[in-house]
Amino acid sequence: MRLNALAPVVAFVALSLGVPACAQSQGQEDAALRAAVSAETRPAADRARDAFRHPYESLSFWGLAPGQTVVEIQPGANGWWTQILQPYAAATGGTYVAVNRLQDGLGIADGSADMILVARAFHNWHRAGRTDAFMTTFFAGLKPGGVLAVEQHRAQEGADPDASAPTGYVSEAYVIAAAERAGFRLEARSELNANAKDDRDHPCGVWTLPPVRRGPEQGCAITPEQRAEFDAVGESDRMTLRFRKPG
Repeated sequence: MRLNALAPVVAFVALSLGVPACAQSQGQEDAALRAAVSAETRPAADRARDAFRHPYESLSFWGLAPGQTVVEIQPGANGWWTQILQPYAAATGGTYVAVNRLQDGLGIADGSADMILVARAFHNWHRAGRTDAFMTTFFAGLKPGGVLAVEQHRAQEGADPDASAPTGYVSEAYVIAAAERAGFRLEARSELNANAKDDRDHPCGVWTLPPVRRGPEQGCAITPEQRAEFDAVGESDRMTLRFRKPG
């Protein structure tokens, strides 16, 4: 079913939950977002990954809307989401903020962000023992009714994060529990970025798969035949979650 066919249902649910009006626009066609996603100024390698990352559909699911203040967590240099979010904010009167050193804060006033996006970071935070502290920071930074958007490599449910995080994966239950401890409410889950081909059994963890594709050059002992098999998997199986700050 196309997303715009869901607009009446989304609007009803949003109203019943007291969701801000800007979030009710999700499900409606956003021409500015379409333009940002399809822009030829995006690196060709980035656009090639759209088939696995579904940027328009994911950002629509999270409730991105014109004029919002959006904070992206640890995008790195030339971040994949940055190449969409930054021009979208510029075109719609919004504000885009990239935060690479969370230890220094979000770079915005508390209670001023409409959306905070966290993509593929929880496995690193668990290993460093920082998940709860960072989630508390995100809760403080969002406006009441603001969205915490999460995309994360997904471990099997019941997986021990101490064992799975070093391979790049954590379970949905792990992320949801951390968000709820910080005060967030899980509002919706999506299978947009699911990949049933990913069995999570890779010699160099999730980084065996595209786009990193670790191989012998990086100390990953795989044969050319195995490389072809891992490339055929595509990118990882990922959870796509939308949390709301009550208010």
